[in-house]
Amino acid sequence: MRFMMLVKATEESEAGVLPTAEMIAEMGKFNEQLDKAGVLLALDGLQASSKGARISYDGEKRTVTDGPFAETKELIAGYWVIQVKSREEAIEWATRVPFQDGEVEIRQVFDPSDFPADILPPEAAERELAWREEHEA
Repeated sequence: MRFMMLVKATEESEAGVLPTAEMIAEMGKFNEQLDKAGVLLALDGLQASSKGARISYDGEKRTVTDGPFAETKELIAGYWVIQVKSREEAIEWATRVPFQDGEVEIRQVFDPSDFPADILPPEAAERELAWREEHEA
């Protein structure tokens, strides 16, 4: 089971305030623990929404809105993608994030096996799995 652990943005992260050297070191240790446990698939921090954009879809119409975006609590400042055996294990890892304040949300990532064959035919699921295996290296 793959989970994304989403780091919620804060007023500080949206203002472009960088973490302290101490926090970077603590996060490095946590990331090493994830890696040594063999559960880490990906991770990154995200720049403030002022450097981003949103694209809205309405039929064929596309609308681009440049950041920043007002609702900080709805924004993401970073993420990890982990592969674990259960939701409980994902929660356990999330509780170990070395934050003193803030919020991390976990969300399970869809797997091709989550879709019935009438939505994702077996041959399409096999292509998806082969693509993932090829690009994981």
